[in-house]
Amino acid sequence: MEMHPFYAAFDPCLIRFYRLTGCGLVDFFFGTFVLAWIALIIGEFTISGVFLALRSRIEETSAQVTRYHNLSMDALAAGDKAAYKAANKLANDAFGKSFFLRIAMSAGFLWPVFFTLVWMDYRFSNIEFDLLFTDHSVGYPCIFVALYAAAYLIFKRIRYKLPYFSRITRINAAYKGAGI
Repeated sequence: MEMHPFYAAFDPCLIRFYRLTGCGLVDFFFGTFVLAWIALIIGEFTISGVFLALRSRIEETSAQVTRYHNLSMDALAAGDKAAYKAANKLANDAFGKSFFLRIAMSAGFLWPVFFTLVWMDYRFSNIEFDLLFTDHSVGYPCIFVALYAAAYLIFKRIRYKLPYFSRITRINAAYKGAGI
Protein backbone atom coordinates (compact mmCIF):
# COMPACT_ATOMS: atom_id res chain seq x y z
CA MET A 1 0.00 0.00 0.00
CA GLU A 2 1.42 3.35 -1.01
CA MET A 3 1.66 6.02 1.67
CA HIS A 4 -0.70 8.99 1.38
CA PRO A 5 1.18 12.18 0.41
CA PHE A 6 0.26 13.84 3.71
CA TYR A 7 1.98 11.08 5.69
CA ALA A 8 4.80 10.78 3.17
CA ALA A 9 5.70 14.40 3.89
CA PHE A 10 6.25 13.64 7.58
CA ASP A 11 7.65 10.14 7.12
CA PRO A 12 11.36 11.07 6.84
CA CYS A 13 11.19 13.02 10.11
CA LEU A 14 9.15 10.47 12.04
CA ILE A 15 11.07 7.39 10.94
CA ARG A 16 14.29 8.89 12.33
CA PHE A 17 13.04 8.16 15.84
CA TYR A 18 12.94 4.49 14.86
CA ARG A 19 16.55 4.35 13.66
CA LEU A 20 18.63 5.67 16.52
CA THR A 21 20.34 2.64 18.06
CA GLY A 22 20.29 0.02 15.34
CA CYS A 23 18.50 -2.43 17.66
CA GLY A 24 15.07 -2.99 16.14
CA LEU A 25 13.13 -3.67 19.35
CA VAL A 26 14.69 -0.79 21.28
CA ASP A 27 14.22 1.56 18.34
CA PHE A 28 10.58 0.53 17.94
CA PHE A 29 9.75 1.19 21.58
CA PHE A 30 11.76 4.42 21.73
CA GLY A 31 10.34 5.72 18.44
CA THR A 32 6.80 4.83 19.49
CA PHE A 33 7.27 6.56 22.84
CA VAL A 34 8.55 9.71 21.12
CA LEU A 35 5.59 9.57 18.72
CA ALA A 36 3.19 9.14 21.65
CA TRP A 37 4.82 12.11 23.37
CA ILE A 38 4.49 14.27 20.25
CA ALA A 39 0.82 13.28 19.83
CA LEU A 40 0.20 14.05 23.50
CA ILE A 41 1.81 17.50 23.31
CA ILE A 42 -0.06 18.40 20.11
CA GLY A 43 -3.31 17.27 21.73
CA GLU A 44 -2.59 19.27 24.88
CA PHE A 45 -1.84 22.40 22.85
CA THR A 46 -5.03 21.87 20.86
CA ILE A 47 -7.31 21.40 23.85
CA SER A 48 -5.75 24.29 25.75
CA GLY A 49 -6.07 26.56 22.70
CA VAL A 50 -9.71 25.61 22.26
CA PHE A 51 -10.26 26.13 25.98
CA LEU A 52 -8.80 29.63 25.81
CA ALA A 53 -10.84 30.43 22.70
CA LEU A 54 -14.09 29.18 24.28
CA ARG A 55 -13.39 30.38 27.80
CA SER A 56 -16.13 33.02 27.83
CA ARG A 57 -18.67 30.52 26.48
CA ILE A 58 -17.70 28.01 29.16
CA GLU A 59 -18.06 30.66 31.85
CA GLU A 60 -21.44 31.71 30.42
CA THR A 61 -22.91 28.20 30.34
CA SER A 62 -21.52 27.40 33.80
CA ALA A 63 -23.06 30.59 35.18
CA GLN A 64 -26.40 29.63 33.62
CA VAL A 65 -26.26 26.20 35.27
CA THR A 66 -25.59 27.80 38.66
CA ARG A 67 -28.23 30.54 38.22
CA TYR A 68 -31.00 28.17 37.14
CA HIS A 69 -30.09 25.62 39.78
CA ASN A 70 -30.28 28.30 42.48
CA LEU A 71 -33.62 29.51 41.08
CA SER A 72 -35.00 25.98 41.17
CA MET A 73 -33.85 25.51 44.77
CA ASP A 74 -35.40 28.84 45.77
CA ALA A 75 -38.68 27.86 44.09
CA LEU A 76 -38.60 24.48 45.85
CA ALA A 77 -37.99 26.17 49.21
CA ALA A 78 -40.89 28.53 48.50
CA GLY A 79 -43.13 25.59 47.62
CA ASP A 80 -43.73 26.77 44.04
CA LYS A 81 -43.67 23.45 42.19
CA ALA A 82 -44.35 24.94 38.72
CA ALA A 83 -41.51 27.46 39.08
CA TYR A 84 -39.25 24.70 40.38
CA LYS A 85 -39.95 22.48 37.37
CA ALA A 86 -39.42 25.34 34.91
CA ALA A 87 -36.15 26.46 36.53
CA ASN A 88 -34.95 22.88 36.88
CA LYS A 89 -35.61 22.25 33.17
CA LEU A 90 -33.60 25.35 32.29
CA ALA A 91 -30.81 24.19 34.63
CA ASN A 92 -30.76 20.75 32.97
CA ASP A 93 -30.65 22.32 29.50
CA ALA A 94 -27.77 24.59 30.52
CA PHE A 95 -25.95 21.64 32.10
CA GLY A 96 -26.38 19.65 28.88
CA LYS A 97 -24.88 22.51 26.85
CA SER A 98 -21.97 22.80 29.28
CA PHE A 99 -21.41 19.04 29.35
CA PHE A 100 -21.37 18.59 25.58
CA LEU A 101 -19.20 21.68 25.11
CA ARG A 102 -16.60 20.07 27.36
CA ILE A 103 -16.92 16.70 25.61
CA ALA A 104 -16.42 18.38 22.24
CA MET A 105 -13.36 20.18 23.59
CA SER A 106 -11.88 16.94 24.86
CA ALA A 107 -11.93 15.54 21.33
CA GLY A 108 -9.12 17.99 20.64
CA PHE A 109 -6.95 15.93 22.96
CA LEU A 110 -7.19 12.74 20.91
CA TRP A 111 -7.14 13.77 17.25
CA PRO A 112 -3.32 13.50 16.95
CA VAL A 113 -3.53 9.89 18.15
CA PHE A 114 -5.54 8.87 15.09
CA PHE A 115 -3.14 10.54 12.67
CA THR A 116 -0.24 8.86 14.43
CA LEU A 117 -1.87 5.44 14.28
CA VAL A 118 -2.55 5.82 10.56
CA TRP A 119 1.11 6.66 9.90
CA MET A 120 2.16 3.71 12.06
CA ASP A 121 -0.16 1.47 10.04
CA TYR A 122 1.72 2.38 6.87
CA ARG A 123 5.01 1.48 8.53
CA PHE A 124 4.27 -1.25 11.06
CA SER A 125 1.04 -3.00 10.08
CA ASN A 126 2.70 -6.42 9.84
CA ILE A 127 4.62 -6.27 13.14
CA GLU A 128 3.32 -8.42 15.98
CA PHE A 129 4.68 -8.90 19.50
CA ASP A 130 4.10 -12.23 21.22
CA LEU A 131 2.70 -12.01 24.72
CA LEU A 132 4.70 -14.00 27.23
CA PHE A 133 3.22 -17.29 28.39
CA THR A 134 0.33 -17.12 25.89
CA ASP A 135 -0.40 -17.95 22.30
CA HIS A 136 -1.54 -14.38 21.65
CA SER A 137 0.19 -11.38 20.15
CA VAL A 138 -0.40 -7.66 19.91
CA GLY A 139 0.33 -5.18 17.16
CA TYR A 140 1.55 -1.61 17.08
CA PRO A 141 -1.75 -0.07 18.33
CA CYS A 142 -1.51 -1.86 21.67
CA ILE A 143 2.10 -0.78 22.14
CA PHE A 144 1.27 2.78 21.13
CA VAL A 145 -1.68 3.03 23.54
CA ALA A 146 0.42 1.70 26.42
CA LEU A 147 3.25 4.13 25.69
CA TYR A 148 0.77 6.99 25.19
CA ALA A 149 -0.66 6.24 28.65
CA ALA A 150 2.87 6.25 30.10
CA ALA A 151 3.63 9.55 28.37
CA TYR A 152 0.39 11.01 29.75
CA LEU A 153 1.25 9.94 33.31
CA ILE A 154 4.69 11.55 33.00
CA PHE A 155 3.25 14.71 31.44
CA LYS A 156 0.60 14.96 34.15
CA ARG A 157 3.35 15.11 36.79
CA ILE A 158 5.44 17.76 35.02
CA ARG A 159 2.85 19.93 33.26
CA TYR A 160 2.71 22.48 36.07
CA LYS A 161 6.46 23.09 35.63
CA LEU A 162 6.19 23.90 31.91
CA PRO A 163 5.60 27.63 31.25
CA TYR A 164 2.58 27.48 28.92
CA PHE A 165 0.93 24.50 30.57
CA SER A 166 1.46 25.86 34.09
CA ARG A 167 -0.67 28.87 33.10
CA ILE A 168 -3.41 26.60 31.77
CA THR A 169 -3.20 24.50 34.94
CA ARG A 170 -3.64 27.62 37.10
CA ILE A 171 -6.65 28.76 35.05
CA ASN A 172 -8.27 25.31 35.35
CA ALA A 173 -7.58 25.22 39.09
CA ALA A 174 -9.34 28.58 39.45
CA TYR A 175 -12.36 27.17 37.62
CA LYS A 176 -12.48 24.09 39.81
CA GLY A 177 -12.14 26.26 42.91
CA ALA A 178 -15.08 28.39 41.72
CA GLY A 179 -17.19 25.31 41.09
CA ILE A 180 -17.28 25.79 37.32
